[in-house]
Amino acid sequence: MFEGIVPPGEGPPIHVHRNEDEVIHVLEGTYKFWLDGSTTMLAASSSIFLPRGVPHTFQVIGPEPGRNLAVLTPGGFEGFFLDVAGEALTIPGDMARIGEIAEGYGLEFVGPPLAAL
Repeated sequence: MFEGIVPPGEGPPIHVHRNEDEVIHVLEGTYKFWLDGSTTMLAASSSIFLPRGVPHTFQVIGPEPGRNLAVLTPGGFEGFFLDVAGEALTIPGDMARIGEIAEGYGLEFVGPPLAAL
């Protein structure tokens, strides 16, 4: 479980978790989620289930940052974020290295961020 703060207009590239199911609960802001080709808007106090093996991403909509609580199960994926932070890697500049780290956690980037679609 971790808390994420996402700048306006931002979000991760489309990705697939091979090992974990994910639930994201929106704490602040408005998020647009893309799940296997379908989009859903979520405001604060709303949640979405993102099953393992299904491509997904999100984007924060509006002028304010978004804040969310993400829960991935089973545990262990939190190491991905520690590894990326430990090397001070950023999206999009370091995607090649981030992709290498992701492979070790069963994470695959399969498309662009939602803002690029």
